Amino acid sequence: MSACQEYFEPSHQLVRDSVRRFVEREILPEIDQWEEAASFPRELYLKAGAAGILGIGYPEVLGGSHEGDLFAKIAASEELMRSGSGGLVAGLGSLDIGLPPIVKWARAEVSERVAPLVLSGEKICALAVTEPGGGSDVANLQTRAIRDGDHYRVSGSKTFITSGVRADFYTVAVRTGEPGYGGISLLLIEKGTPGFTVGRQLKKMGWWASDTAELFFDDCRVPVGNLIGAENLGFACIMGNFQSERLALALMANMTAQMALEESLKWAREREAFGKPIAKFQVLKHRLAEMATALEVSREFTYRQAAKMAAGKSVIKEISMAKNFATDTADRITNDAVQILGGMGYMRESLVERLYRDNRILSIGGGTREVMNEIISKQMGL
Repeated sequence: MSACQEYFEPSHQLVRDSVRRFVEREILPEIDQWEEAASFPRELYLKAGAAGILGIGYPEVLGGSHEGDLFAKIAASEELMRSGSGGLVAGLGSLDIGLPPIVKWARAEVSERVAPLVLSGEKICALAVTEPGGGSDVANLQTRAIRDGDHYRVSGSKTFITSGVRADFYTVAVRTGEPGYGGISLLLIEKGTPGFTVGRQLKKMGWWASDTAELFFDDCRVPVGNLIGAENLGFACIMGNFQSERLALALMANMTAQMALEESLKWAREREAFGKPIAKFQVLKHRLAEMATALEVSREFTYRQAAKMAAGKSVIKEISMAKNFATDTADRITNDAVQILGGMGYMRESLVERLYRDNRILSIGGGTREVMNEIISKQMGL
């Protein structure tokens, strides 16, 4: 057993077992068809909500469970990745980047109305920060919200929004003040609000099963009561949210690498060349050993930062390091896995082929690799 298991309690194993059964029953029999269809049934949100999966980590009073138990959330997230579809996990889990600001900083009547519907799977929540003119440069976002009595009038656009097509609630970053990070706020904008339209579903290299969309706001009137947190203090909320998102992406990268390694080991033991399993060739044995070593280091480091986060410690630098190291590791391992499987690794019927494609977004989403290095260097005083 990996030393990494020291971070998990028996209760976390119960969560893991429950989510694993859900994946085996509700997802694995259909996932290949869902990937090809570039979508999965909305009903899956209801099933995940009924199984208690969506509510893990959220307050019980809002319909959640295991509040504040980060490793329960990690166990569930890892088992969802066993679906072999990063897109499905991203789509089903879009609430985990869209809902936390609402739960933490929105008015009680807003969070009490929205959160139970999302955690039950009845409604879908998304986060809308990225804009066509800038991705990681959050401080310079252009979508404008002008106060007009008891409403804000919102104009602008967003892009690359996960669950953008099917979401019901959107946590939207807007500019309410002067240029720079000090003029940004968060608003809850609901589908159907006049002036708010959803654009086309975007086609992607990977994450096929998730819907990704453009959003447009044309003098969209949003009640002032939908403000999330204080006006012009949204940047801090976004940055706090990013820490959890970056942990989630590191975990996704490690699980992507784990599955790619497992597929490589299975293939190497079964595939024969020159009269013996290819696993017997030293060059391949050493490559597999290096893959396993890199993954073990990445997973341990990621878990360590999660443990610090769970203890309330600041890990701004370290979680950026963890995301970069995990995604670099997954880049290498998925690439090696395709090479080990050879022609079969290039076929759509191969899990390794999907892992290779899905992996590519992980060093971009939640802040690019380059932005992570900027954060790390600033935290080093450079």
